[in-house]
Amino acid sequence: MFSLLSTYFLAVLLGCSSDNPPAPKINPTPQKPVDKGWAFETTPVWSDEFDYDGPPDPNKWDYDIGGHGWGNNELQYYTNDIKNASVSDGLLKVTVLKEQKENRNYTSARLVTRNKGDWLYGRIEISAKLPTGKGTWPALWMLPTDWEYGDWPKSGEIDIMEHVGYDQNRVHFSVHTEAYNHMIGTQRTSAKTIATASDEFHKYRVDWTPYAVRGYFDDQQVFEFVNEGKGSATWPFDKRFHLLINIAFGGNWGGAQGIDDSVLPQTMYVDYVRVYKMIEK
Repeated sequence: MFSLLSTYFLAVLLGCSSDNPPAPKINPTPQKPVDKGWAFETTPVWSDEFDYDGPPDPNKWDYDIGGHGWGNNELQYYTNDIKNASVSDGLLKVTVLKEQKENRNYTSARLVTRNKGDWLYGRIEISAKLPTGKGTWPALWMLPTDWEYGDWPKSGEIDIMEHVGYDQNRVHFSVHTEAYNHMIGTQRTSAKTIATASDEFHKYRVDWTPYAVRGYFDDQQVFEFVNEGKGSATWPFDKRFHLLINIAFGGNWGGAQGIDDSVLPQTMYVDYVRVYKMIEK
């Protein structure tokens, strides 16, 4: 009995000695995903057809409010006033006005779906007619809802449509990440000339899957950003995002060639917003 116990404890001691450390854990190297050819449902999981009158539907839209420049030295004060964001004639109308509001000489609106419409992957399509005039800077875009990877640009940004009035009819699609962003000159972007961007409605769309963010203007692909499989610095697009619709005035890009406030008021018209769920594979 004694010899058996001695043998047992000796084995335990040897097993716990520093000569036999546990095997180190090896973290797997991130793998670049495979494009599975994901499709999207044909019925929207979330939409606004703007078939009502009054302020934007409060069950779907909220507002960012303030006049602190929004990180871009913008000149407008964003409000929740119906003068700046209203629905009538089947359209959402976002309007920038020349009027004083607190510390700013211009007002506008920045509508957000944050915590009312948040998605991970999917197809987002927006029909819009853009404003004109030097200083205007309309955008249809997406930001992370939870900022899980840190402040901008670590948690990412998807710009479905951006336009600056001094470069009429040239429309941009971009993404921003920690590794790829305009602050360090590495942003990923594409631009296309749309001759009637401010005269007619055009479709602006993103198809977002685990493999890529793809941009389309009038159903023609203009942009692709592929997941490199290197982690959040290059691909933070594995968390939920929400939609923003706004017009800035002036700022680092919108005001890069000056402003002309004699063009105000200016309005961006939105016919519909439709979000389609990605079909899992």
